[in-house]
Amino acid sequence: MDMRSETEPAPVPRVGVPVMGIYGRYIKRLADMILSLCMIVLLSPILLVLAVLIRVKLGAPVIFEQERPGLHERLFTLFKFRTMTSECDENRELLPDEVRLTRFGRFLRSTSLDELPELWNIALGDMAFVGPRPLLVRYLPYYREDERLRSTVRPGITGLAQIRGRNVLTWDDRFKTDVEYVKTLSFLNDLNIAIRTVAVVLNRKDVLVGSEHVLEDLDVERAGVSKGGC
Repeated sequence: MDMRSETEPAPVPRVGVPVMGIYGRYIKRLADMILSLCMIVLLSPILLVLAVLIRVKLGAPVIFEQERPGLHERLFTLFKFRTMTSECDENRELLPDEVRLTRFGRFLRSTSLDELPELWNIALGDMAFVGPRPLLVRYLPYYREDERLRSTVRPGITGLAQIRGRNVLTWDDRFKTDVEYVKTLSFLNDLNIAIRTVAVVLNRKDVLVGSEHVLEDLDVERAGVSKGGC
């Protein structure tokens, strides 16, 4: 098991990394930046209304911030709307997630409205519209070598895994799908994923929130398992 530091991930291996075309190297980032800035302006009234509702129903802060690994496993601050309250028990410890996740919070997650602040991450260059979802920093030591190819592109708001099963896929299937995305990156694939994502979100397909999740955390599932194992 590679137990490198979570805050200083090892360099992403270059061997076997697909050679990206002009779209992957230049056009994708430029298009993401322009589109994200336009969407921030167009959706600003909705963002403002959601911010007010979240402040009233869930409290402050309105924005949830968390470090995630991005391109080449460099850490960045992910922005999302908060979906849980800050309720504590008599010992001033936070209550379980399923207790703090309100009906309104479930609605934000199931409709993916909580993801809208990630438009700022795209504008800043931390993320893309389409790409592997950014996972938790503590998962980095548990990636297998081939799975680390997912970090050779910017993480996305949506990706191939999200249209194939969203958060009901197994970890192995998620990583296989992410690697497949990197190896087949193209404008047409990104366009297809974006269009199909709209249908998935509108249908709220394959969405599990709170206690509905049955998948163990990656570090728990793979603890003690060699990164080269099955």
